[in-house]
Amino acid sequence: MNVFLSYILLGLSLAAPIGPINAAQIDRGIRSGFMHSWLIGVGAVVADGVYMLVVYIGVVKFLDTEFMQTFLWLFGFFVLIYTGVETILNAGKIHLKHYRGKEPLLKSFLTGFFMSISNPLTILFWLGIYGSVLAKTAASYDAGRLILYSSAIFIGLLIWDIMMASVASSFRNFLTSRLLVIISILSGLSLIAFGMYFGFQAISILF
Repeated sequence: MNVFLSYILLGLSLAAPIGPINAAQIDRGIRSGFMHSWLIGVGAVVADGVYMLVVYIGVVKFLDTEFMQTFLWLFGFFVLIYTGVETILNAGKIHLKHYRGKEPLLKSFLTGFFMSISNPLTILFWLGIYGSVLAKTAASYDAGRLILYSSAIFIGLLIWDIMMASVASSFRNFLTSRLLVIISILSGLSLIAFGMYFGFQAISILF
């Protein structure tokens, strides 16, 4: 049980660092409520699951190629810039009483999924962290335990997503419309900044 809990804590620690996903969750939670914020996190967790599977079946060398790294950096650049610009453009449309729930839930899920799946830092993170966990666990336990402990990591990720969505959606009750606009603009700018960083990384690989 202690080992299982330690893997849940690992999942929490993997999700906790502030990045594009957390910034998007905060913005979406404030603008549209708990479900939208949570579904961004769920989309990101599904993308994490894809990379965990990739590590598990050993398709690591393919992701290490220069072409794939450049493609992923560029894809992340476009996704984050688009999301950031959209966030800023929609900032002026926020109305505390009327905005909640107008955006499709599927869009929130897909935003989280594509932001995470296109993030090379996520790939490197999972290759490094989960790769080492996988190697250690596989050497010590059978396949059943491997699946159990991988599930514990997912539980940790989902707990963090629920916490983030709850906090972000609760902020609505204490903020004015003007402050919501400012937070959305800052959130959009942070996403654009992450996108510019991704673009710079792609250019550095190409040249």
